[in-house]
Amino acid sequence: MGTYQTFVTQLFKYYFISSLISVIGVGGVLFATTLQVEQGDIPVLLRIVVLSFLIMIVVEWLVYRRDCKPIQQTFSSPAPSKEQLRTAFDQAHRFPMLTGLRVMGPHLFGLSLPALLLTWQAIRNGQLSFSYDYLFYALLCAGLISAMHAMIEYFKASQAVEPVLLKLQQLSRELYQEKLSFHGKVLVSIRTKFQLSALLIGAFPLLLFSVATQFRLSQSPSLQMEQFISWSLIVLAIGICLSMYGAWLLYTTIMTPLTRLTKTMNEVEQGKFDVRLEEFYSDEFAMVTDGFNHMVEGLEQREVMNRKMNESFFTTLAAALDARDAYTAGHSERVARYAVEIGRKAGFSAEKIALIKKTGLLHDIGKIAIPDAVLLKEGHLTDEEFTIIQEHPVRGEEILKQIQPPELMAAYLPGVRSHHERMDGRGYPDQLRGKEIPVMGRILAVADAYDAMTSDRPYRKGMDVEKAIAILEAGKGTQWDERYVDYFIDWLREQKQLHPEENRKKAAQPANEEASALSLK
Repeated sequence: MGTYQTFVTQLFKYYFISSLISVIGVGGVLFATTLQVEQGDIPVLLRIVVLSFLIMIVVEWLVYRRDCKPIQQTFSSPAPSKEQLRTAFDQAHRFPMLTGLRVMGPHLFGLSLPALLLTWQAIRNGQLSFSYDYLFYALLCAGLISAMHAMIEYFKASQAVEPVLLKLQQLSRELYQEKLSFHGKVLVSIRTKFQLSALLIGAFPLLLFSVATQFRLSQSPSLQMEQFISWSLIVLAIGICLSMYGAWLLYTTIMTPLTRLTKTMNEVEQGKFDVRLEEFYSDEFAMVTDGFNHMVEGLEQREVMNRKMNESFFTTLAAALDARDAYTAGHSERVARYAVEIGRKAGFSAEKIALIKKTGLLHDIGKIAIPDAVLLKEGHLTDEEFTIIQEHPVRGEEILKQIQPPELMAAYLPGVRSHHERMDGRGYPDQLRGKEIPVMGRILAVADAYDAMTSDRPYRKGMDVEKAIAILEAGKGTQWDERYVDYFIDWLREQKQLHPEENRKKAAQPANEEASALSLK
């Protein structure tokens, strides 16, 4: 069943239920318990009721068709225009108010006026034995019952129209990539809804009881106390039950948007800036929804900008380091790329993979503090010079700790400090062993070693891929974590079947996620 058909079905269901409660339930019980009808009056009254009811149905149906026409035409069109979608969206927002007005207009007067005129004519012609006073009491009761009926219909129509609003939004996005918005317009204020609903909920039982009592006493001045008490309890019970139902509907219409707002706020608090409140409302909650969505859009834009600045920060630091040595240019980016692929193979979450990438870009940042005479030396290092080089993980940690606030860099420190540790405890700077080494350090150790082996240096040419793989295989469990070595080698084997020398040459090129697939080193 389509959205519009479901909407119409819901409307008729709610109309039937509310009519059953307010008109047949309340009116019928009052009629049966209050009005004393002569046997000969019943056929006349039935004819009047049936004829008046048919008139009401015709008039109300015509108004209903007019109210639904923009929505119905939009859903019946295979490709509705922007103007059709906008008109239907606005009409759907107005529909609950139009429903309430329809009940208080065509519904009330379409039934009451013909009934009053026909009853007046029947009394005048002597077909009914009623007093003309009954017409006044009947009009008062009809007004009270219709007011309660209108309130119920308003709240239920507000629920029924929500899927229509969602579908219209979806069609606008799919067909025109545009968002429909009511722009915070207020058709019926919460204050008005509360005042009218509270007045009706509080006054309905009293007014209904007063009118019914006056009507009953006018028919039976000598009514016995026991009969009066039994009758009055029935009337009060009807009024109170209907008022309680109206109060529950009023509560629901306030709590539903508050619950949605709270839920969405919690999602935004968790960093989900792509969420929005749906524009269901035509009261002050429309203003709240519009303002909240604008706020979240601003937060999302700021988050995108912060993320780009953050990524640029890491890339710039890595580029500044690599610029010191032409032979290691691109090293940090390649290590980050390899580490990311290991993380993906290991099944890490997107958040953890992003952490791996950034740590890979920063892993050698401590080399900034190493003198050029040592860092850029073209020959083999002396023991003293190698000791200086071994300080770069600690220097890197110290540099990152200077960035404020401290928690900004806290997640990257373990990987930066431990990427030269070994599984057998012979690494540096802390001689950690096995699982004492942070996961980030174990992953980066594999990626860093592979890039070092396959990259050219002033004093040697880079190894081919197969030889580097053989060294990694031989060092599993002693120098590197065998799981991460296996993951990395699996990834290397899955790449295009290139000659090992071609793999090595491609690996020496700077990584570019947007331009090409991953390359081997």
